[in-house]
Parts: sequence; C-alpha cells; structure tokens
Amino acid sequence: MKASTFVYPWDVTGDPGAPARIAALGVEQVTLAAAYHSTRALTPRHPRHRVVTAEHAAVLYPADPAGDRWKGRALRPYAAGDWAPGDAYGEAAEALAAAGLGVHSWVVLAHNSRLGAEHPDTSVVNAYGDRYPWAPCIAQPATRAYLVDLAAEAAVRPGAAGTELESLGWYGFQHLHAHDKTGGVGLGDAGQYLMALCFCPTCRVGYDGQGLDADELAAAVRAALEPLWRGAPDGGGGWTEIEKLLGQETAAATRAWRDDRARTLQETAVRAVRAAAPDGFQVLLHADPVTYHVGANPGVDPEHVLSVADGVVVPCAGGPALLAPFAARRREGTVVAANLGIVSGMGGSPDTLAADLGRARDLGATELRLYHAGLASDGDLSAVRAALAGR
Repeated sequence: MKASTFVYPWDVTGDPGAPARIAALGVEQVTLAAAYHSTRALTPRHPRHRVVTAEHAAVLYPADPAGDRWKGRALRPYAAGDWAPGDAYGEAAEALAAAGLGVHSWVVLAHNSRLGAEHPDTSVVNAYGDRYPWAPCIAQPATRAYLVDLAAEAAVRPGAAGTELESLGWYGFQHLHAHDKTGGVGLGDAGQYLMALCFCPTCRVGYDGQGLDADELAAAVRAALEPLWRGAPDGGGGWTEIEKLLGQETAAATRAWRDDRARTLQETAVRAVRAAAPDGFQVLLHADPVTYHVGANPGVDPEHVLSVADGVVVPCAGGPALLAPFAARRREGTVVAANLGIVSGMGGSPDTLAADLGRARDLGATELRLYHAGLASDGDLSAVRAALAGR
C-alpha cells in the first residue's frame, strides 16, 4: 500500500536534511502544495525558522498574471510573498525527487479569503445576506472559469506525476478564520447545510430554475435555523433532518442545483488538467461520499466522481468508514486513498497508525495519505516510521 505525506514547500526549501528525513519515514511519495490558502504553520525542524505565515491564498510557483491564460481577467492567482518566494514548489519538488520520492501537486481551489476580500461578489452569500469571503461561489461562471484554469496550471507542475485537488466543490460556513469565534452554537449536519446555501445572484437564478422562489427559500432557511440560535439541540438525522426542516421537495431542489454545479465543475476541471498533463498523469479529488457535505473534502456521488477522476483522497479523521462507499465502486486502477492525521497536537493519532492502516485496508483503501510530515513533532514522526515499517 503506497503511502504519501503532505508537505509544504517551506518545509523543504532551505533545509537540506528535509528530503532524506521524509524519505526515511517509509513513504514513497509526497503531496506537495502548489496552490494553497492562507495559513500559519509550524516548521519544527527547519534550520532557519519555526513559524511560517502565509498571509493569503497564493500559488507557490512563479505566477504569471500577465500571461496568456490570465490576460485581461479580473480573477487570477495571487503570487506568494516571502513565505514561498520564486519557484518554491519547483525547488522543493526537485529536492524531494532527488531523495527518491515521487511527487504529486496539492492544489487548493474554492477556498480563498483574499479573492473574496478583493472581489466580494464572488463569495457565497447565506440566507441572512452575510458573505463568506473564504468561500467562492462555484456556480458563478467567472469563478468556475478561474478555478478550472487554476487547477490546470497549478496541478501540472514540472516533475509532478499526478495531482490532488482539494476544495473542488462547495465551501460553507465551517472555516478556521483568524481568531475564530464560531463554536458557541452547535449547528450539526443540518445547520451546516443550511448555513452553506448560497443566495448570490447566480444561485438565486439557479433556484428559480428548480421551481423555488429565492426569497421564500431564504426565509424558510432562517426559520429552520432559529431554534438552533436559541440553543435547541441539533436534531441529528443528516439529510432526513434537512428534509424535515425545509420539506422534501424544497430540500431536493436545493440539492439538485448544488449537485449539478459541483459535478459539472469537477468534470470540467479534471478535463482541463488532463488536457494540460502528460500521459499517465494521475488526477485525484479530495472527497466525502455524503453529497451534501461542504468544505475541503466536498461531498460527491462516489460512482460519478470515480467515473471522472482517477481516484479520491478520503478524510478518515473520524475513522475509515467513509472509504467504503468509494471502495464499493472502484475499478481496476482506481485510487482510494485514506487520509490519516499524524500530528497528535492537531487531533491525529500517530500511535495508532498501524491499526488505522489495517482498518483502512480492510475497508478498501488502496493507498495512504499522511497529514502532515512538516507539521508533526519528532515523536509523531518516530511513530509513523514504526507503523510504516510494519506494513
């Protein structure tokens, strides 16, 4: 079972020992960030720094905003600052390859706070009229075109044998913003869905096409959320609870619009990456098998997404159960990668990695993804080495 670990370019550039240290974990590959959102990250072993602050979403290779791909377009990728100068991705990829590691590009798409700040009309708008600047609305034509072209450009970097596309779908309310203060009310599965419904002009027209009046829908969403704001417990039940709150027909109509916009974006982005890539280039999507879920691992229909992409990277922080729906629909050569946390300080479980690996394999995982070698402590990495040695 091939294993890959997520890495940032700044974990490698300027640290000559990093590639060999990563290879010594027992992984065969790295998933290296090529386009990433804003973050503040530890670098526990780097000889020159301990904290890297990426101030905004950026591409981590030389941006060419005046090039043919982006010429005359308002939406275009942002260059990184001093946290990833020059061709940080390319330098890191070359050093990792020299240590015998394969490289996949890691591309974060519909998650970009700077885009929402500078182009507020691109953002998801909830039923209260609040904008989510971190969440581009994937229904808007200009935003879709930007995301597709960014996917093609950032994925197919020199030396990459494949790509892993994160956030290629709807984003919602859940987002760890600077000094986040949003945990006071437990929204649950249904509340998160309702807070993720977008009411930008494009989505309002989309709801109309599904037979819904957008103003009436927004009022229904606000009414359904009101008990939660007053402290009522989440009713549970997933989609059944959403149908109870909105009515079956209304809930189905919202999902029909959103599912169509997500699926067609995924199809178009994967086609664009393949058109730009050499033969044999692997395209994987970060994905959740619950289609109405939103976020970094957007909900997908397993059968559909595996007919589009070469495989999926599946979040397993809560256990490996989400693997099974994908494994049941995989074909020969399809990748079903279990994404396991190895940073104990961020909720990962490196000490149980061997057992988690076995459970993931039993549920159909074909590969592993380990989050994240650059953030983990020395103790965490020691546990990873021991677990992978026993594969």
